[in-house]
Amino acid sequence: MKIQKAAVIGAGVMGAAIAAQLANAGIPVTLLDIVLPDNPDRNAAARTGVQRALKARPAAFMDPARAALIQVGNLEDDLGKLKDADWILEAIIEKLPAKRDLWEKVEKVAKKTAIISSNSSGIPMHLQIEGRSADFQSRFVGAHFFNPPRYLHLLEVIPTPSTSEDVIRTFSDFASTVLGKGVVVANDVPGFVANRIGVYGIVRAMHYIQKYGLTPAQADQLTGPVLGRASSATFRTADLSGLDIIYHVANDLAAATPDDEDFTLTQPFRTLVEDRKWLGDKTGSGFYKKTKDEKGKTKILNLNLDTFEYEDQGKVKVDAVEAVKGQPLARRVAALYTLEGREGDFLRGVMNDGFWYAAKMAGNVSNRLQDIDNALKWGFGWEQGPFETMDTLGVQTVIANLEAEGRTLPPLLQAMKDSGRQTFYSGDEIVTPAGDPAPYAAPYLILTDLKKDATRVVKKRPGASLVDLGDGVLLAEWHVKMNALGEDQLRIIEDAHKAVTSMGYAGFVVGNQGDNYSAGANLPLVLSQAQDEEWDELDAAIREFQKATTSLRFSPHPVVAAPFGLALGGGCEMLMHADHVVASAELYTGLVEVGVGLIPGGGGTKELLLRFTDALLPTQQSGALLLPAVQRAFETIGTAKVSTSALEARKLGFLRSSDTIAMNRNHIITEAKRKVLELAPDYTQPTPRQDIPVMGDAAIGAIKSALYGMHEGKYITDHDLTVSNELARVLSGGVGNNRNARVSEQHLLDLEREAFLTLLGKKGTQDRIAHMLKTGKPLRN
Repeated sequence: MKIQKAAVIGAGVMGAAIAAQLANAGIPVTLLDIVLPDNPDRNAAARTGVQRALKARPAAFMDPARAALIQVGNLEDDLGKLKDADWILEAIIEKLPAKRDLWEKVEKVAKKTAIISSNSSGIPMHLQIEGRSADFQSRFVGAHFFNPPRYLHLLEVIPTPSTSEDVIRTFSDFASTVLGKGVVVANDVPGFVANRIGVYGIVRAMHYIQKYGLTPAQADQLTGPVLGRASSATFRTADLSGLDIIYHVANDLAAATPDDEDFTLTQPFRTLVEDRKWLGDKTGSGFYKKTKDEKGKTKILNLNLDTFEYEDQGKVKVDAVEAVKGQPLARRVAALYTLEGREGDFLRGVMNDGFWYAAKMAGNVSNRLQDIDNALKWGFGWEQGPFETMDTLGVQTVIANLEAEGRTLPPLLQAMKDSGRQTFYSGDEIVTPAGDPAPYAAPYLILTDLKKDATRVVKKRPGASLVDLGDGVLLAEWHVKMNALGEDQLRIIEDAHKAVTSMGYAGFVVGNQGDNYSAGANLPLVLSQAQDEEWDELDAAIREFQKATTSLRFSPHPVVAAPFGLALGGGCEMLMHADHVVASAELYTGLVEVGVGLIPGGGGTKELLLRFTDALLPTQQSGALLLPAVQRAFETIGTAKVSTSALEARKLGFLRSSDTIAMNRNHIITEAKRKVLELAPDYTQPTPRQDIPVMGDAAIGAIKSALYGMHEGKYITDHDLTVSNELARVLSGGVGNNRNARVSEQHLLDLEREAFLTLLGKKGTQDRIAHMLKTGKPLRN
């Protein structure tokens, strides 16, 4: 089985977004929906779904051009088109008769090798296929996406007792590698994994805030990032999801599960949904309400659950949370779990309910503990799942707490108590739902696991490390806040080159598994040195930065960058100079230095000019014919364009057509390692270019002519003009009136460095940097 073409039935919000994600992955997809009555366009429903996806914010498509991969149709005229699909997914109304009727029609036209799936979040998969042939049932597997499917990593794959192992394996591999999803294999039970355990946690938290007299805002402070969970924590998550959704899911689960699981909703929550119709963000009011003050500034009001009035409580702070901020996650969790007072009682209630329920569900919602952990991490944005958190605290400590509360231990925890084990995960083993150890190996490289073996850390600096990935490949890893680039981050690049040469490695990867690849240069340090007029030190620092970026390409061994998330400024320059890039599809990269009154100084200006010039026909690479390349580089840098995906990064020139885009961010270090090994055997050290054509003053004249009109029209400020003139000077090649000159890469690097230092000496630039550091927003001066 191989999935090369797909079909989605149902072009609602979810169906159209899933079709968009298939298109993002390069999979041609047929999108079918009903024929709307009294509409001459029989494909209007499906066509509207695509248009909705194109307008969605956040964007459903990584590149709007990918919408061309979606062919629309309708269920009356085009059912026969399903015969070409290797995978058919339904995302229609949540009614069992409608799904059964659809599957009866699909079976008549689908090819005998097609995998069939339902995106249902509540209707059991096995009930949908009653009456279908044994062959059809063997190829049927649930595929529960989370909304929005481009951004939420989790995909629950739900086999029925009839689903073949080949189908489970083929579809799981496809979902993980091609669609970029985090796959969890769930059992066909009510709520599957994430909703069953996640909604239980939300419902129980509602009870505890009443019991201990906390506000939703206080509870969210305690159950948010400080606990390694999403910033939306508990009650903000409920607002975002829709309180009506939580209401219906909880009621459905209450009816479908044993009494001791307690999905009973509190009266205040029922009042919100049933009486007030305050359903969260979709109605503008829920546990929180957005409003504006007299100056038009957005304010967040908090619901008083006693009076049902919204109150301006200002910025809510919980002392216990403030006390542990900045500490490692393990210390924060341990401190909060033993916290005294009502906040501690609340948090222990929430955490112990979560631990107890996750253990009770082991073997029920899923047959693997790691699937339960991953479902909560990928579906709700947790750093650790419940079993990983119990490992952090010590399982026997958790068990003692549960027993002290008078709880009966679920069989898994009783088995852990009997064995005396302190952790569920131990090296290459994990405990099964029955409490027995079993082999465990992550499907991709996880750096925190790898570094538990101290011999893997070849070199360690405070803000960076050199890690042995195995098989003769090293990793230069950054690990500071936002991975801002400073001395440690540059030195680890140098360390990597030396280690490859002296220790016989094949090459190295530049990457990490933090929140972002790199947000760019260490601006506080740059500003401090500029204000102290340490120009020699700054000149030396920029030279070192350029040395680090260019060394990624001009070394005797391959270097592969593995960027993801934010890769801005210097982070973008780093990836642009690697021999090859394995980028996460969710890559937000760009040369953004003009926002703080600078231009790229680490080779970014040079590299874009070189790439855009090379993209011209050979007959265009001289004189005035170079202008389109110069203008393109000027516009890209001068407007601080940032990609909204890796596909757009390729269009903007930050990625090459030969670079790899991986849909699954978790796989990029593994894939980058493989690429180093692929390049190493026949690798030839590149040499810097000496033949880059430039336009000289003709380029400056053309750009200044456009800038004059923009400045006169007040589209750009005085300091914008100053920055733009310096950028134009670098892009001209600095060769005066010689419009047919050719220069070296080093020549352009020198021009970059001079322009960077010139601008850094301007008060306007220093004001911009200071404003950015203070507010996080650019200053127009």
